[in-house]
Amino acid sequence: MQQISIGLFGFGKTGRTVATELLNDPELSLDWVVRNTHTDAHKFASRLLGFEDDRGAIYAVDEVDDGFFVRNKVDIIIDFSHSRGVRTYARAADAGTGIVSAISKYEAEDMDMLMALGEKTALLYSPNITLGVNFLLIASQILQSIAPHADIEVVEEHFRDKKGVSGTAKTLARVLGLDEAQRVNSIRVGGIVGRHEIIFGLPNQTIRLVHESINRAAFGQGAIFAAKWLSGRPSGAYSMEYIISDMFRQHIPVY
Repeated sequence: MQQISIGLFGFGKTGRTVATELLNDPELSLDWVVRNTHTDAHKFASRLLGFEDDRGAIYAVDEVDDGFFVRNKVDIIIDFSHSRGVRTYARAADAGTGIVSAISKYEAEDMDMLMALGEKTALLYSPNITLGVNFLLIASQILQSIAPHADIEVVEEHFRDKKGVSGTAKTLARVLGLDEAQRVNSIRVGGIVGRHEIIFGLPNQTIRLVHESINRAAFGQGAIFAAKWLSGRPSGAYSMEYIISDMFRQHIPVY
């Protein structure tokens, strides 16, 4: 079986969890990891995460020169770093490397650069790459079309130190045509990984659609799903919402 080779940007709390999921998947090969600092540079992600083999060589971002993506060519780059990460790996698109970005918030200039990569290679961007949230996006739009006069509120809950309104809640508000300032409610308590609820209020009943991430591994599983789907696709900009909508239409099981 031909493995899909992966390069990972980001090795923080979420990046490490994603790397573990990648290393556990026999259909994928984690070839390297790029992180923002020199911490653990030239070590192997696999060793740091408890595996007894050498996979996922770690590089600091300032070691990535013009020839890096030629010497270390991979099929797919998965980005869990930060808005500026695209400035480093944009040149990999010239060699046809696919890009999966799971960055929750981009600066405008970086977003423009990311979207432009879809003209050169297959690009999938999803600010929340979990399967459940993207199903929630689609299901909520279907329900709104059935009950267009329902009152709708979005409630998002995250860990105590998360700043600002979640990007997922903003996306939910946008696709449902809601005023973010009026209809999105944020709760910050404890160590909640992420919970999103859409409440549809009707005169005699209430409908609640809920998605909860109970472990950051959900992001890794979503990234794996995206990478496998993207492998071999033609150039273009795709999204998880697009993939799952297409599967709905074709009655294709996600797993």
